[in-house]
Amino acid sequence: MTPLTTVLAVRAAVTAAVAIGGFIATPTDANAMSLRVKLACAADYYAHCSANSPDSPATRQCMRNVGEGLSRSCVDALVSAGEVSAEEVARRRAALKSASRTP
Repeated sequence: MTPLTTVLAVRAAVTAAVAIGGFIATPTDANAMSLRVKLACAADYYAHCSANSPDSPATRQCMRNVGEGLSRSCVDALVSAGEVSAEEVARRRAALKSASRTP
């Protein structure tokens, strides 16, 4: 190989690697849950929302409806992923405590 063809071959290989890497890193579904959320919430999903497709809007709504019934690890993962705010979690917990104190 001449120096020019070597440079062109390396450039083509690098371009292909960057293109493939970008494709792999780009989520195919903008609403896809992170792996951490899927792992942390798997038991909650199967216990409460498995009638819905895992990444569907119906599952998101189901998990919101379950709310306080979700495991702590699932809630923490959802907060970390930005699926729910820490403020909303605190507000729901406070409302639950308040309701449980009322006779």
